[in-house]
Amino acid sequence: MSNNTPEQKDSQNSKQRNPKTMKKKQTKLWFLIPLILFFGLVVILYMRLGKPTDIVTNTALERPVPTFELPLLADTTRTITNDNLPDKPFLLNVWGSWCPTCVIEHPFLMQLEERGVDIVGVNYKDEIGNALSYLNRGGDPFSMSIQDSLGQFALDLGITGAPETFVVDGDGIIRQHIVGEVNEANWQQRVKPCLTVLNEANKNNDSPDLIQVEEMCK
Repeated sequence: MSNNTPEQKDSQNSKQRNPKTMKKKQTKLWFLIPLILFFGLVVILYMRLGKPTDIVTNTALERPVPTFELPLLADTTRTITNDNLPDKPFLLNVWGSWCPTCVIEHPFLMQLEERGVDIVGVNYKDEIGNALSYLNRGGDPFSMSIQDSLGQFALDLGITGAPETFVVDGDGIIRQHIVGEVNEANWQQRVKPCLTVLNEANKNNDSPDLIQVEEMCK
């Protein structure tokens, strides 16, 4: 049983209802919210570290390369269309000189070009001068680069950013979509097996076996 007098109880209730005290508590809560959000973001980023590049299902998969009519980066007086794309399996790589991950990826694309891999570039939302300087500095791994300054072609492909790469078969059908950089790890594990299946079918003048494509290009 409480021994507090009525006066003491009133004093305690008054303290509990004190606006200054309540305001201090609210201020502390608002101060904690940014810290909670920050630590949550750190946890999410930490969980993504070291994970391989995802190969995702996209609306562009198993469909022809979208119809386009765009200038050639090296000579903007020339117009490139689907008819100018290789008639054998190739990589379609979306890149930009402004893209940090593209810079990281670029040396490996140069290695692939040396290995005989045909890579068509899509220069995405870039300034011509910056793009050409980028290739002059780091080398040009592309058999040609299409200038997609407005980004509409890339949007039709279904990209979310750059770099992104599409494996296209000899019939112009997109068989694989890589989000992020192509590197030695995902090249050996995913991209090369897919491209090998497509190349074998192309050498035999045949359409690729869909069961093999599903297994090797997933």
